[in-house]
Amino acid sequence: MKIREIPHTAVAHPGHQQARGHEIMERVAEETATAQQSKAWLVARTGPLSGSRYLLREGRTLLGRNAQNDIIVHGPNTATVSGHHLEITNLGGTWRILDAGSTNGTFLNGQRIVEAALSGDAIIRLGNDGPEFCFVTEEVAPSELNSTLVIPEGIQLPQPRPRPITHEHDDLLLEAVRRVRRARISRVGDHTMNLMRDMLRRALKRNNRRFRLTIWSLTAALVIISSFGYWKIARLKSDKAAIDHQIREIETRLSKAQDTPEQTDRLITQLDGYIGEAQNLQHSLLFRIGGGEKEDFVTHEVRVLMAEFGAEVYSIPPDFIDRVKEYVARYQGQDRPHMAHALNEAKGEITIMRRILQEEKLPPDFAYLPIVESALSPHQPSAAGAVGPWQFTAVTARAFGLRVDGTVDEREDIRKSTHAAAGFLRQLLLDFGTGSSVMLALAAYNGGPAKVKQAVMKSVEDPIKQRNFWYLYRARALPDETREFVPKVFAAIVVGRNPQRFGF
Repeated sequence: MKIREIPHTAVAHPGHQQARGHEIMERVAEETATAQQSKAWLVARTGPLSGSRYLLREGRTLLGRNAQNDIIVHGPNTATVSGHHLEITNLGGTWRILDAGSTNGTFLNGQRIVEAALSGDAIIRLGNDGPEFCFVTEEVAPSELNSTLVIPEGIQLPQPRPRPITHEHDDLLLEAVRRVRRARISRVGDHTMNLMRDMLRRALKRNNRRFRLTIWSLTAALVIISSFGYWKIARLKSDKAAIDHQIREIETRLSKAQDTPEQTDRLITQLDGYIGEAQNLQHSLLFRIGGGEKEDFVTHEVRVLMAEFGAEVYSIPPDFIDRVKEYVARYQGQDRPHMAHALNEAKGEITIMRRILQEEKLPPDFAYLPIVESALSPHQPSAAGAVGPWQFTAVTARAFGLRVDGTVDEREDIRKSTHAAAGFLRQLLLDFGTGSSVMLALAAYNGGPAKVKQAVMKSVEDPIKQRNFWYLYRARALPDETREFVPKVFAAIVVGRNPQRFGF
């Protein structure tokens, strides 16, 4: 900012002079305040868009996965990003960050925060291992506007390469000299400058022709390269579409359950081969540039959830997605009172369970499992004698440290029963493994680990396949009640994470 110089004038009346001085000082103060206002950006530090800059708005900037955000975070490493993850506000030149109730938390310079002030070069991370952004500001001070670039000692700037003088330029100069000499011999007058300007126009015209030729050559090359790229992308998409068609055909046949166990096993093996080919095509750089296929909201949320569980797969059985959608519809319809109670009156209990599960290093979204088990409503014992939000039988409750006797029943204590449930879930994960076995552990929570293991070992001999939930799901090796429990839990989580979208 440049401060205007105030010219010296004749001495005026003291009162007018003082008023004029106040006016000038106020104007300078306003200009200085304006100059000190800073712009701020978020700069991506990880992922395929690393280095991208996002200008922050003056008021409030929303960030998350949903399309309604000002900054939409997407890509392969966004499993820990919530639909509406955080907000950044600028009030009176002060920047602040606010976690918007995200599932996996917001971290500022390595510390999890709910709300905090932002300063330059702060590192923001979405979830424990999620995308990272650097908060940067830019202030233009008056001294910077009028400063001279100082090159540190030892640093040499590249020197411009001199353009060669061709014979063509020599010819133009010689012709110009001859024309000047002829004009002077003929005593026509001093037309030297006119002649030199004419030569300069001719030189520029020749260079312009050469420049236009270069531009046209580059344009033609770009068109050729772009055409090849589009053709290659189209070819990759065509190949992937053909493979996806084969995958859908096999998935549809498996969902009908009309084949023998041997035929089912062969179909699943064939399906795994097609999935491997499709994944190789999908990982191609050109295919990623061309953009992926769009999915409906529920399917997308199921994929995000599986990625958070470490169970991401290329192909999800269509009947599994259909069952999730059907249960979502039931939570909006006939089971709406139970879901509304859980997400409204019992919202505090879900918050407590999420915090305990997170402390126990388990997925916080397991807190929606009691919605399926008990709807978090005042309840009577089930037919099997299960009690409490996590529906423990007396034997299982005592095995995980809960007191159950004629005087006290800790199954109804939200905190103690959640700690016990965390211990039970951890044991199931140890028994069945990780990856797609997370869903197998969820299935065992409902049916009991012994019942699930017995059914699996009876239907499948391969020990590797015995721990693969999707193989067991496609082969219908799980009991029907247990097979239905997992999509029902997924539906509860999808609704619980997006209550406004589903009318709650």
